[in-house]
Amino acid sequence: MTASPPMALPSDVSEFRAGTVRGAAGGFRVAQAGDGRWWLIDPEDRPFFLRAVNGVESAEGSPHNPVARLRAWGFNALGPGAEPALRDEGLPFVGAVDFAAAGTAIRLGGARLPDVFDPAWPEAAAAHAGEVCLPWCERRELVGWLVDAGLGWAQAADAGRPTLLQLCLSLEPQFAAYHAAWEFTLAAYGGRIEGLAKAWGMPLANKEAVRTLTREEKGIATRGYARDDARWTAEFARRFYAVAAAAVRAHDPRHLVLGGRGATNVDVSWIRAEELATAMAGPVIAGDFTWVGAKFLSHAGRDRGLTTVERMLRRGRLALQRLAAQPGVVGYAWAQWRDGAAEQPPFAGGLVHISDAEAREHTELVAACNERMHALHQGPVPASPNTP
Repeated sequence: MTASPPMALPSDVSEFRAGTVRGAAGGFRVAQAGDGRWWLIDPEDRPFFLRAVNGVESAEGSPHNPVARLRAWGFNALGPGAEPALRDEGLPFVGAVDFAAAGTAIRLGGARLPDVFDPAWPEAAAAHAGEVCLPWCERRELVGWLVDAGLGWAQAADAGRPTLLQLCLSLEPQFAAYHAAWEFTLAAYGGRIEGLAKAWGMPLANKEAVRTLTREEKGIATRGYARDDARWTAEFARRFYAVAAAAVRAHDPRHLVLGGRGATNVDVSWIRAEELATAMAGPVIAGDFTWVGAKFLSHAGRDRGLTTVERMLRRGRLALQRLAAQPGVVGYAWAQWRDGAAEQPPFAGGLVHISDAEAREHTELVAACNERMHALHQGPVPASPNTP
């Protein structure tokens, strides 16, 4: 089946759908075209599909310029976590505000978050946003501010470890989130821990019983708990994004605010690539794309006759093409610049190895994909007959 031709891109911001333009003139904006596709718009009013890499850094003694490498591989931006000095080399960049460093921090289990129930949190967030954002707020190359960079939401329930509600219930009493969590949870059960234990389907003699489970790294895994954990996490996130987005805009109203899926206070959602299948509305950026992972390497699917490397690259190409074709997606960021210390090529995730040598097993294909990303997003592409 032949795909229909791509729709002509709007030649002016005024041609985008009324009421969808977010951001200020002279900086990066985002808007929806007449065909329903979302686009970033650069400071020159041109449609822009973000192709970034996270954590870009130079290597001491290396002859290679990271920004020159990015351009050669078809990338057009620095993702969050880039070495600050690289921001002066002309590429657009995504800034990051680490709000876990603002005010009282919760660091327990997989949680790395500010205590958003602390009355001092809004003031601490505003002060931190000023320190981070003000030095860069006049830069046209700044795409926007990612407000939840580096946070840990402790939501890996399938790993059997404590998730956010259990962790907050296990904090020391000096944390405002500890008292808020118990009040929030018990309110649904008449204020009685016996009612809570029945709803969760487990014995709980007192509050200390939850702390003991957490100390032993045993996650509560009942359906009743999961419902309350989802409600608590949603309330925690609502409070976080409301304050964080307002703090950034107070100091830098000209640039976009980026943040997690479901956050109503951000301009563009910055989400995990695995969430794209259920995030079609837009505008979204896949903030951690890589084709080094189980679903790209497994033997399941129609391409079992290929080697593992061939399978990884074939599935990776298809995933990146599908990403670009989604109407709500306005860009992506490759997950990491350099291989991790425990990773082994060709199944390491960096575009450069620890030695700073180019990871050609990734860069050659990603460069070819990047060359087509703008065109793929502009118009529909036919489904592949070899979908894994």
